[in-house]
Amino acid sequence: MKAAALAYKPVGLALGAAGGMIAGAVFRQIWKLVEGEGDAPDATDEDRTWRQILIAAAIQGAIFAVVKAAVDRSGAVAARRFTGTWPG
Repeated sequence: MKAAALAYKPVGLALGAAGGMIAGAVFRQIWKLVEGEGDAPDATDEDRTWRQILIAAAIQGAIFAVVKAAVDRSGAVAARRFTGTWPG
């Protein structure tokens, strides 16, 4: 494993955690717009419909994937600018 990739691992983990928190906050706001409710359904919520649960899961998955890709790419670009080497 290259030294740059190894050095980037802890940075990537920290960025991933921060990205997860950002994605969660974005999802909560979007869910309020979609359903007008404060909290999204959990898969085991008995009072929620299949439709609500599956829509929430799809929206949440899409948001997390986009945020993860944006955070990972931004971190790699920053690492290249800082070290001159692509960390991947």
